[in-house]
Amino acid sequence: MPGSSLGKLFTVTNFGESHGPAIGCVIDGCPPGMALSEVDIQPDLDRRKPGTSRHVTQRREEDRVEILSGVFEGKTTGTPIALLIRNEDQRSKDYGTIAEAFRPGHADYTYWQKFGVRDYRGGGRSSARLTAPTVAAGAVAKKWLQARFGVAVRGYLAQLGPNRIAFESWDAVPANPFFAPNASVVAALEAYMDQLRKSGESCGARINVVASGVPVGWGEPIYDRLDAAIAHAMMGLNAVKGVEIGAGFASVEQLGTQHSDEITPQGFLSNNAGGILGGISTGQDITVSIAIKPTSSIRLDRRTIDQAGEPVVINTHGRHDPCVGIRATPIAEALLALVLIDHALLHRAQCGDVALPTRAVPARATGVPLTPAPQADDPEPLEA
Repeated sequence: MPGSSLGKLFTVTNFGESHGPAIGCVIDGCPPGMALSEVDIQPDLDRRKPGTSRHVTQRREEDRVEILSGVFEGKTTGTPIALLIRNEDQRSKDYGTIAEAFRPGHADYTYWQKFGVRDYRGGGRSSARLTAPTVAAGAVAKKWLQARFGVAVRGYLAQLGPNRIAFESWDAVPANPFFAPNASVVAALEAYMDQLRKSGESCGARINVVASGVPVGWGEPIYDRLDAAIAHAMMGLNAVKGVEIGAGFASVEQLGTQHSDEITPQGFLSNNAGGILGGISTGQDITVSIAIKPTSSIRLDRRTIDQAGEPVVINTHGRHDPCVGIRATPIAEALLALVLIDHALLHRAQCGDVALPTRAVPARATGVPLTPAPQADDPEPLEA
């Protein structure tokens, strides 16, 4: 189906359904000669997989990735890499009651109107289950970006429902099930999620992703701007309703003297642009923030219509994340890595031989903060 592929030179085509026998992707355009095995991919899939804590869906999937092609004697060959992840814990009977009705906030109604048929088992093609192949492909991209340019792509949970989380340390992110960058707030987040789950409600989240070490010059003018490609990829993630680059919507309230990132021989004095100017990377950290809506599948009664257009009341049973944003951090990282590797290859193809007398400035001037000051009406960060 159209819309299942991402990228121009590093192209990822995603396939499968939530309750089908398997899901996966085909990567076309991965450079040859890179050492690659399932061991390189599995850790990111383990970070995303369901059933890892009581705060997410209890569907039990090992998400074991299989490399079917494109690797010979432990190295990529430059030919398409096929990655397969088998579905092992489908419970399609949980969805029998919604076969004839449309869940509010879900893709049921739009898929039905577009295709005239829909796979109601777990959302079928519109399920967040299809993000697993994206994470697998992103792990391949991450490895190449790190090996070739020293680029690191990392993300964290910045807000859970109304609870803003102050950034404390990257070290805290892998040490808790929320990917929160502040260990002192984990207990409060757990209490909030326990209360939310008992009520049958759901909530949204905000995820921040940072790519460090990106060279200056990646991205294309006008329609293939790097920030446009990032926004396009992030909006392809289930439940994402907003994308910010750098200061994002906070730039509306900034003055030009505040927003413009002054440059000195020692580095940039700020990073309101989020590492991208004119659609081209500046060499600073690329900073992206995404807003994820509340989970649409909830067990509380909601009004809707059936296929005959008649009003009905629906509630969704089964195994669902009260907040899909909890497991979204590795997915957002993968999407950013996929965009970056594609633009790295595009840049190499056209401008790889460009040489300039102007030395690239350092990413930042020592001791100068790169993030804008919080706005006066910002909600307070969550405290322990």
